[in-house]
Amino acid sequence: MPDDAEPDIPQGATDTAQAARVFISYASQDKAVADSVCQALEKAGVPCWIAPRDVVLGGSYAGEIVHAIDAASLLIIILSKNSADSKHVLREVERASSKGHSVVGFKIDMAPISADLEYFLNTSQWLDASGAGVERALPRLIDAVQRVISSPGNAAAVQGPLAGPSQQIPVPKTVSGRPRLLILAVSVLVALGLAYFAADKLWFAKRSATEQPTTAATSVVSDKSIAVLPFTDMSERHDQEYFGDGMAEEILDLLAKIPGLTVIGRTSSFQFKGKNEDLRTIGTKLNAAYVLEGSVRKSGDQVRITAQLINTRTGAHEWSETYDQHVGDVLKLQDAIAAAVVRELQLTVAPGYLNSPTTVRNTEAYDLFLRGRHAYDRHNKEGLDEAATLFQQALDRDPTFADAAGWLAWTYEVQGEDGFLAPASAFEQARRAAATAVKLDPKSADAHAALGQIHIIYDWDWAAAEREFQQVATLAPGSPDAHYTQMLLASTLGRWDDALRQINALLAQDPLDPESFLNLAYLQASRAHLPEAEAAIRRLLDISPTFAFAHFSLGLVLLARGDFIAALDEMQQETADDARETGLAMAYYALGRKAESDAALARSIKEYADGSAFQIALVYGFRGQSDEAMRWLERAYVQKDSSLYEVKSYLALKGLAEDPRFKALLRKMNLPE
Repeated sequence: MPDDAEPDIPQGATDTAQAARVFISYASQDKAVADSVCQALEKAGVPCWIAPRDVVLGGSYAGEIVHAIDAASLLIIILSKNSADSKHVLREVERASSKGHSVVGFKIDMAPISADLEYFLNTSQWLDASGAGVERALPRLIDAVQRVISSPGNAAAVQGPLAGPSQQIPVPKTVSGRPRLLILAVSVLVALGLAYFAADKLWFAKRSATEQPTTAATSVVSDKSIAVLPFTDMSERHDQEYFGDGMAEEILDLLAKIPGLTVIGRTSSFQFKGKNEDLRTIGTKLNAAYVLEGSVRKSGDQVRITAQLINTRTGAHEWSETYDQHVGDVLKLQDAIAAAVVRELQLTVAPGYLNSPTTVRNTEAYDLFLRGRHAYDRHNKEGLDEAATLFQQALDRDPTFADAAGWLAWTYEVQGEDGFLAPASAFEQARRAAATAVKLDPKSADAHAALGQIHIIYDWDWAAAEREFQQVATLAPGSPDAHYTQMLLASTLGRWDDALRQINALLAQDPLDPESFLNLAYLQASRAHLPEAEAAIRRLLDISPTFAFAHFSLGLVLLARGDFIAALDEMQQETADDARETGLAMAYYALGRKAESDAALARSIKEYADGSAFQIALVYGFRGQSDEAMRWLERAYVQKDSSLYEVKSYLALKGLAEDPRFKALLRKMNLPE
């Protein structure tokens, strides 16, 4: 607004504006947050001007706002979906910008910034509180504001983040619920002097006008979308939980192959297992227009299955049916239920889509298979050992059972990745089982995904992995496995934007999958988007507070953002013993407590040297001890460490880039120097 167009300011109505150093701009829907910011700043001795509190009764509302902006040293904008749509907020930011005032944004949700606001904010910084929460982020906002107003005209007072070496540490990941070991990339200061320097800085996210949303946005609920809940065990002895879970999973797999139907992923649907939650609420949380639920009652070789389709927007029962059949006919029942859903949703399906891919020739083999999937879901050593035994028994009973061979392959693969079996034994057994599955069913996307995973984790054969993953994309386009495998390949090759698109697509299908949020955090950290990485991990903890490696991963991000005390607190809460010790070694070192760092590192070496050599190498890299880092990298190579395949991505090891020993290691792994 030009000076000659300013509204008249009532005499005597500007005292508050003249005294204030900070103008708070916000949309009316965000008033509670704006009031909290104002209260916190004024408690810290920073005078603020905020409407409507400081508008003099009877005065010119617009005039007082203009004068207050002109008189302020700084404008704080509460960034949200609401403010992005507010023309009043836009005019206030435009006014502050025209006067050359510093602008600090306080982002409180994950909504993208509007193009109009981006025009004025693309040279400003903002603090992202969308993941950490408003109360947690307020101290950093106060610090930033005090820096700016104590240095008039000096926007550099809040520049960040500081440049520094980065570090990546292994964390789990999944494909269709299978645990994996993924490396969380975060920028962590190596030199102790830099660490102390960074501790006194505010780390802001600085974005370009082309920045995309940081997590998969909540999508509009499609009329043709469905979630399949676990079928309740109604058997007299309550010993058929595995059968009910298996029934739901098989129907889900059938429906996922139907063109035009959006099927919510198993991990998200199974979050509601055993919970008596309103189905309309479940539909809202999962972005599903319909929910299929049911029950099983099995006695001897007879089974009764009930199923019902619920409209989550109205709560109406669209369809229900009860089936009494011989166990050997269970796959026919799955086909019948899937066909009924298709009819109710008025979908047109070509012949062949509603046939179960598995033919049960031996009901005992199928029962063993379902028990194996149930044991696998425990995701621990005992569960995986039991699953391997059950899948092998199922395959022994029916040597043509392709699905049993495929799941046996995944079980061995996970045992090798998680250190429950020696890598050479685990991965070679996984390879043989996957090859058997492909021979029995060349169109098994699951088996091709397993082979591709082996090529990446164990073989370091990127071209072979890409061929297998292309098979997955061709056989199951748009499936969770297709999105995951493409994400894994893209991230391995450093194509971060491609990988981010794939993980966002996966989250749209499986919006409550904690593993996918961990993968999202990894990718955001790799792209140096630390606030977004922190938000993803905090969302993970909302879903699964005790999730292994989650507190460790959050601790790494907090280290990168200079919040060392909070990072130490997260490391201490980590449930995975090896990750906790590694994290403590880093956090203590960043805090200058070297003796405690040495002790944690010594414990790691004593307990985990045989299975976590690469992780120990990274700790030494973090501490700037190149010779020791190199020695442990060589040990990781000999051990076939499942994290070593991304060795070029670890910025903590960039100091080794010109070391002849490091170049030789890359050549041995078929990686370009």
